[in-house]
Amino acid sequence: MDVLAHIPSSILILDSSLRVVFVNRNFLVKSRKEEGEVLGKRLTDIFPPVILLYTDLEERLRKVCQTGQPFDGGEMEYRAPGLAGRVYFYSLTPLKDEPDGRVENVMLFLDDVTEKKRLGERVREVERHLASVVESANDPIVSLDAAGAVMTWNGAAERTLGFRPREVAERQFADLFSETDRPHLQALLVQLAREGKVQEMDAGMTAKSGPERLISWRFSAMREEGGRVVALVGVGRDLTEKRQLELQLIQSAKMAALGEMAGGIAHELRNPLAITSSAAQILLKNGDDPGTRQECAEKIHTAASRAAAIIENLLRFARPSEGLVERVDVNGTVEDTLSLIDHQISLQSIEIDKRLAPGLPRVKGSKNQLQQVFMNIILNGYHAMPEGGLFTIQTRRAPGDHKVAIEAQFADTGRGIPEEHLSRIFQPFFTTMPVGKGTGLGLSIAYGIVQQHGGTIRVESDVGKGSTFTITLPGERPDA
Repeated sequence: MDVLAHIPSSILILDSSLRVVFVNRNFLVKSRKEEGEVLGKRLTDIFPPVILLYTDLEERLRKVCQTGQPFDGGEMEYRAPGLAGRVYFYSLTPLKDEPDGRVENVMLFLDDVTEKKRLGERVREVERHLASVVESANDPIVSLDAAGAVMTWNGAAERTLGFRPREVAERQFADLFSETDRPHLQALLVQLAREGKVQEMDAGMTAKSGPERLISWRFSAMREEGGRVVALVGVGRDLTEKRQLELQLIQSAKMAALGEMAGGIAHELRNPLAITSSAAQILLKNGDDPGTRQECAEKIHTAASRAAAIIENLLRFARPSEGLVERVDVNGTVEDTLSLIDHQISLQSIEIDKRLAPGLPRVKGSKNQLQQVFMNIILNGYHAMPEGGLFTIQTRRAPGDHKVAIEAQFADTGRGIPEEHLSRIFQPFFTTMPVGKGTGLGLSIAYGIVQQHGGTIRVESDVGKGSTFTITLPGERPDA
């Protein structure tokens, strides 16, 4: 009994008439009673009637005495005079006489679980709060098991893609992605489950109805205490409308560049038209001479081909891009860009020095968009050299890069860019040109296009000596 007297839980031992024959110190402290107030007393003298009624404690004690079977447990709330209520977990254990197995006493064991109860309620409150936060989020949030099957699906995911949670439950998350992005996602989830490092990707997803949605995902791993990855969490952001606005902005800036080039293009077309007109007049006057007819026909054909090439290149530059799906020849794109503004540059006494390395790998992307990048940089150099100068364009394999990469460098000998402006030139609407002479969007859009192609763009400048823009783009591997 000495051990029972000092354990940190409350114990009462009752006889077959349900009178207390033993009480330990913990119960006396918790109930604020003296030993004489408990020993020999019945339960009705110790516990409030409402507790006995609620727990049916007396009946349970009689049943344990009669059957010899323990009662595994229940909860009761007890408040001693002057103290706040406490929650107890209680159990009843029969104490039998060894020879005949008859129940002589029953032990009432009371364990104070108030703090555990409060902690449990707090945990449930936090869980409800977190669930509410996830459900109220404006961005899609999903959780997946380690194999990539959907476990939870919040309201934003339902609004974005149209699927209800029950329609995607236990479905492979990768099945919702476009066929081109599905292998990438599957490989990413496998790597995340194995390494636990945060992974990111932008991908097209198939909505329940309507067009494909472009969503940027950020995936992280949930671990158990031992460190094993037990679930994956993905937080998405719908980029569909943002990308559409970006494409509209790119197109607007492109048309602004076309307007700036209009004078030079008009002159480029005027030359072949003048040649065609002159040849036609000669034919009208001397059409009987076979040699004259042959020479004039060749001039007309050459001039018409030149005009057709200028118009085709102009239309190709003006039309919207259809995605990053082409195998682009960087050198050819540089040549086509220069053909649009070659005359305009020559009128300003700007000399073009082309150093285009042969045999460069192709770049996967959009020729249309890369041509716009080159156009914006060349026009910047053109405006930086109003008195003329040298514009050097160099392409080559990127030096010191273990991957296949192509570098395109554009260097002018113009005014240069002040150091305080260098960190801002790729920001939207930043321009050093006079009001009405520039939108401040050209380099910002060029920066975005290069990033979409998985490349980088950087600038170096020296005031009074010129600026150099260097674009690095990932190239296709020979076995691709």
